[in-house]
Parts: sequence; structure tokens; C-alpha cells
Amino acid sequence: MKKRRLVAILATVAVVASLFVGCGGKTDNKDNKAGQEQKKEEAKKSDIKIGLSTDEGGLNDKSFNQAADMGIKKAQKEFGFEYKALESTKKENFVPHLQTLSTSANSNLTFAIGYQMAEALAEVAKSAQDKNFAIVDFAPDKPEDVLKNVQYLRFNDHEGSFLVGVIAAKTSKTGKIGFIGGKQSPLIGKFEAGYIAGARAINPNIKVDVRYADSFSDSNKGYELAKAEYGSGCDIVYHAAGGVGLGLFKATKEIKDSGKQVWAIGVDQDQVLTVTDANKKPMYADIILTSMIKRVDTATYEAVKEIVEGKFQGGKIRTFSLKENGVGIAPTSRGQIPDDVKDIVKQNVSKEVITLVDKYEAAIKEGKIKVPEKPEDAKKFTTDFKAE
Repeated sequence: MKKRRLVAILATVAVVASLFVGCGGKTDNKDNKAGQEQKKEEAKKSDIKIGLSTDEGGLNDKSFNQAADMGIKKAQKEFGFEYKALESTKKENFVPHLQTLSTSANSNLTFAIGYQMAEALAEVAKSAQDKNFAIVDFAPDKPEDVLKNVQYLRFNDHEGSFLVGVIAAKTSKTGKIGFIGGKQSPLIGKFEAGYIAGARAINPNIKVDVRYADSFSDSNKGYELAKAEYGSGCDIVYHAAGGVGLGLFKATKEIKDSGKQVWAIGVDQDQVLTVTDANKKPMYADIILTSMIKRVDTATYEAVKEIVEGKFQGGKIRTFSLKENGVGIAPTSRGQIPDDVKDIVKQNVSKEVITLVDKYEAAIKEGKIKVPEKPEDAKKFTTDFKAE
């Protein structure tokens, strides 16, 4: 009897044990399957290749190209993929660089940075219709010219420039401000127009000295033009000229150190923070009044994210406006200063002026102010909107 009971108990234990083993086996299979799926997904992401060709400003222009590169690197850190960037020092590099990245390097998405690359991109994209491309700061005027394998990323630069024009006019003591453009074009004209209109919204009689460098990389030319503008009576100069702006900052620093109250205004990134010395410390925190922020990094990041997720759409024009936070003014101008540079960087724009800027920003978003895109229209700009 005892033996029968013992056998029964042992049998029960064996059955229960086998059940647990079975459950454990199923769990392991599930885990293994999930692990395999994760590995497949990781492999899928790591197989992605992204390419970028700069315009003449290069990756370290502390401005436009650098912002595009930052957006891709942010995505690379998050998703994991191969990334190759080529720097174009002249126009003749555009086509071969785009061909190398899209075809030889077999990129899943190739970026052309800047409107100057529009013709080169169209040529390469038409000959490689199985490849995906994106271009920053350009979109065709005619719908029939939109290519199905290209995504066009453009910005309402005139809206952001309007806000720094407001800041310049409110800060100027001489009633004369300056603008330095890279190369004359409809795109850079939008920066100029917005700046003039914003300044005129504050002071209809303000004078604006406009000069062009015919370059986006010649910092010496930026230095010469800035010296000339300050010499003509300007006390604030805004640039939309890539690497040329570094010359503006140098000239502004020299003049301010000599005892004259002058300011520079940066572009594309918060240049108080991005223009640094060999020790990665801000070089011009005391002379950059503000910067017009252009979220090129957001545009490139989002395009790459679409590729990773299999959602990329060619033949599409995306516009990043003030309403979408695609453009705006530097965070440091609003007192948003990183802790590690608080001993160097200060809020150079007064809180009263920021309050005024916010009112104009809201008016643009609500459609109460339509910012002109052409300099000739900006020079006649008036508005009934009163923020003060």
C-alpha cells in the first residue's frame, strides 16, 4: 500500500515537473523568437546607408551645413546606420559627389545641402530613379518639375528673419543696421526681406545697408564687408552667408573691443554656442546679439527617420515655418543657456524686447502679418499691427 502511494506521488511529481519544463520550453521559444526578430530589425537598420553632400561652406561652417550634418548624426545615434558625408569646395563637385553617394556608395537616401545644388540633384536623380534623394532649401516652382524620388525641404526664412529684424531695430542706437548675404538669389533674398520688414515694423525710417559677399565660405570677405558697414554707421549687422559670417564676427569683436557698441546677428544655429574655440568654448558670446534659428537638423533627422521606418515619400515638398517651429530666434536670447557655459554666455536681448518679439511672432502665426519674401517688397513694408 505504501509502495503504491509512493509510486503515485512520484508519478504526480514527474507530471508536474514535465509541465514546468514544457512551459519553460515555450517561454524560451518565445524569447528566442523575439530575440531573432530584434536581431533582424537591428540588421535591417544597420544595412541602411545615408549620404550627404555639402555646398561650398563645408561641414564645419558653424551654420547651415553643420546643422544638416547634426540632424543625420542624431538619427545615426538613435537608429544605427552607415553615414558618409562629402564636402564640396566648388560647383564642379556637386554632380560627382551626388553620384558617388547614391550609386557607388549605394545610399538609401542622399542629401543635397543648399539651393546651389538644385540642378546637379535634378540631373543625378533623373538618372537614378531607383534611388531616394532630399534637398534642403529648394523646391521647384512648377509642379511638373517635382521629381518622384526627391523630397524637397524648405524653410520660411523670411519669417525668422523678421523677428531678428525686430530685435535689431529695437537695439540699434544709430538707426542704421546692416545685412551681409552670401550669394544673391531668391533664397537669400528672403532673409534680407524678412530682416528689413521686421526692422521697419519697429522703425519705418530705419536705414539698412545691404551687401553681398558672392560666397558662402570666404570669411575674409565677410570681415571686409562688416568693417565697411560698421564704418558707414551701422551698429548691428545680420548675416545669411554661411562661413562668411565668421569674418563678420571677427570684425565685430575687434570693433567692440576698441570701445564701440556694435553687435552681430548669427544665422541657422544659435551661433553664440556653435562658434567655439579649440577648447570648445564660445568665442563670440559678447558680440552675437541673437541668431535666426533654422531647424535644418530637424528636417534632415525626420527625412532619415522616414527611411528607417520605411515611410519616406519622394515627390513631396515640406515647408518648415514659424508656426511649425521650423524657424525662430536663438534659445540663448530667451535665457535658455546650458549650465556648462553660463559663466561665458549671457542673455544679450532684454526681456522687454523678447516680449515684443513674442507678440510679433504670434501675429505672424495668426496671419495678422504677412512677411514679404522679396527685398523690393520689404522696402515698402508697413503694418497696422501694433505690438507696443
